[in-house]
Amino acid sequence: MEQKTFAFFPEAAFGPALNSVGIAQAINAMGHKAVFLSDPGFVEIYQGYGFEAHPVALSEPMPADQMAKFWEDFINGHIPNFSKAPIDQIDNYVKECWEAIVDSAKWAEKDLPSVLAKIKPDVIAVDNVILFPAIKQYGVPWVRIISCSENEIEDPAIPPHLSGMSESDIAGHAAFRAKFEEVIAPIHADFNDFLATCGEDAYKLGEFFEASPHMNMMLYPEPLTYKRDMPLDPAQFQYLEGCVREDEPYTVPEFAANNDGPLLYISFGSLGAGDTDLLKRLITLVGKSRYRALVNVGDYKAEYDDIPPNVIIEGWYPQPSVIPQVDAVIHHGGNNSFTECLYFGKPAIIMPYVWDGHDNAMRLQETGYGFRSDRYDWTDDEIISKIETCLTDAGMVDKLGKISTHMQSCEGPTKAASLLVGLLK
Repeated sequence: MEQKTFAFFPEAAFGPALNSVGIAQAINAMGHKAVFLSDPGFVEIYQGYGFEAHPVALSEPMPADQMAKFWEDFINGHIPNFSKAPIDQIDNYVKECWEAIVDSAKWAEKDLPSVLAKIKPDVIAVDNVILFPAIKQYGVPWVRIISCSENEIEDPAIPPHLSGMSESDIAGHAAFRAKFEEVIAPIHADFNDFLATCGEDAYKLGEFFEASPHMNMMLYPEPLTYKRDMPLDPAQFQYLEGCVREDEPYTVPEFAANNDGPLLYISFGSLGAGDTDLLKRLITLVGKSRYRALVNVGDYKAEYDDIPPNVIIEGWYPQPSVIPQVDAVIHHGGNNSFTECLYFGKPAIIMPYVWDGHDNAMRLQETGYGFRSDRYDWTDDEIISKIETCLTDAGMVDKLGKISTHMQSCEGPTKAASLLVGLLK
């Protein structure tokens, strides 16, 4: 097949962005051309991996460095809400998120037609939670990538997206859906008005996107999927079992203390790094333990001092190169961290704060691959006990080994690339 152009349009967050990088790397390896449609603040991220990237304004124009920090500042402004239950985040964090997301779709519609006309893609892959009408209407196959929790594709029998609820909490599911629909109603009405201006039909309350008629790809690992009332048709929905990108190698440095102790990796992602008080509390805990820890502190390294000799902090780690070398991970439940731990067979303790981190934390615990922990309401002894179980529980180790073998054998990025190329045959 002659070289084709595949355009990727991930949302402006590192999880979707880096998952798409993994698939794009596989597209290039097959002899085709991968390009990115990008929030202006993320253009340099894709260029750093060697890809062509075209800016698409998702908000009022502002300097690139300011735009890159938009969501970081947004998250930091909501730190007081991180201690709330997911249902109690609907009328603050979740509401404001959806307002910003709807606004981003309106802004994108101004740039997308001209950008698409310029790059002339043969296939477009969108990793976002909202419809961009110009992409649906462009006239080539378009694919929806679901890099958040699997329940982003709703079903009445499973916990609602963002709820962090148990599969069995049926009453809780109903209460969450009712509150979500009540709070989101005016934002949803505004979005439907926008769809009408683009010649698109209205969505039912609570929905902001639709399944692609061509293909939908879930990064979620199939062994952890929920039991649905309406099973997803494999002709239209495929599980990728994670899409772990190739990143630069990493050598674990020597520690000044506990150099032979179990190695932890602690990261709340680039956005969650602003919760410095929590990270400092975990660093103090590790400092009194037999462990070592690599801790991702994002852009806040200058705020840390008196680091224990068995802890090393950095502003960034090539995570897919780090996780295979550690014994356990403490993270926020973002889908990259969630799937990468399973992919490499590493137990995790998830301290969720927002969005699908709540769902991933509950699902990890319910299926026996690690633990959910409250973000703040824990004692040192409770966390140490969870870490020790992660390190020593033979059943958990066995389960993790099996799912790692399964996920790695699926070669998610290659599978995704093959599905995308297959749309042209």
